[in-house]
Amino acid sequence: MAVPDKSIDPRLFSSAKSEFLKNGFLKAELKTICENAGITTGALYKRYKGKEELFCAVVQDTVDAIDAFIKKRTLPELSDLTDEEICHSWDMNEEYTLELFRMLWEHHDGFVILISKAAGTCYEDYQHVFVSSMSDAYEKYYNEAKRRGLARTDISGTELYVLCTSFWTSVYEPVIHGMSWEEIQKHCKLMCQFFHWADTILLTERREQNV
Repeated sequence: MAVPDKSIDPRLFSSAKSEFLKNGFLKAELKTICENAGITTGALYKRYKGKEELFCAVVQDTVDAIDAFIKKRTLPELSDLTDEEICHSWDMNEEYTLELFRMLWEHHDGFVILISKAAGTCYEDYQHVFVSSMSDAYEKYYNEAKRRGLARTDISGTELYVLCTSFWTSVYEPVIHGMSWEEIQKHCKLMCQFFHWADTILLTERREQNV
């Protein structure tokens, strides 16, 4: 049995990423991808069934990184957290927010492809999925804060989704529009000053009172 030439893969991925970034999935040409990678279409089809499967392979590491970040955000059993920890989860922490930007920056091309170049693939609604996943996480934290009497305003799931959409648009638009890392760092600082989640949900930390 012939052993697949693994040296092809980096060239193929690099060429495919460039083509998807330039033309999007629908207009991307496998012939162009193969020519720029210096391989035959036959070699490509030995690895992938077609253009969409190649597309999915190109963005897989980005999808995994984002999934890992979301899992990290939603991992705690909220009932085990203290009131103080629940309250602090709503802080617009610049260091934490920059960690999110750094993750997206490290997967810059894959993220741009996912958000703005995926029409016609199974990821064409990824922007909605991305926002919905984080909105669900925020809703769980909000419901826990509400249950404990820490949040003093009523926000529906739909309202929270709309607010999260605004928030996450502020996260991914700078990446999509090609801001430099220095510009993103400045944007992160402004964004943390602009969004005040604790004020939005009228958060008040419960304090023990000495009797």
